Amino acid sequence: MIKKTSFTKKDLLDAAEGKVFGLENGKLPRPPMLMIDRILHISESGGKYGKGEIRAEKDIDPSQWFFHCHFKGDPVMPGCLGLDGFWQLLGFFLSWIGGVGRGRALGVSDLKFKGQVRPYHEKIIYKISIRKLIKRPVYMVWGDAELKVKDRIIYFAKNLQVGLFDNLTYDFGADPALDSF
Repeated sequence: MIKKTSFTKKDLLDAAEGKVFGLENGKLPRPPMLMIDRILHISESGGKYGKGEIRAEKDIDPSQWFFHCHFKGDPVMPGCLGLDGFWQLLGFFLSWIGGVGRGRALGVSDLKFKGQVRPYHEKIIYKISIRKLIKRPVYMVWGDAELKVKDRIIYFAKNLQVGLFDNLTYDFGADPALDSF
């Protein structure tokens, strides 16, 4: 079987509903938190380190929710949403390569913002190079990423980390100590 190497918005929405990797595995967030509109290319080879790469895009629309509250009279997409897009893509990568469990962002060691995403921009472009991948005892990935607007790289992130965990439970507000992560 040939594995898909690109995904449409419908594919990503299906992944958010658990229809791509299963209900208990690596789901993407649903809109409006889904920060990806399409994955142009995903691979287990290539990239800066030869261990895999992801190229994806998100269309920018002035009516998006964050432009109306961040900030009044000075609309800008919060940088944390671009960062979350990186984590979403890395989690998707883990499920795409066959990992099981629920995805969780684990960190980033270096992050720089050198520009802004504004309502008049057409789209943002994500590029991630897989730096390291482990499959035991859990699936975990590290990657370096950049976010572009037009031809300008405006976000740089190094050592983004995401893991898949098969023992996560939701404690329904009973006791945070019961959370397994």
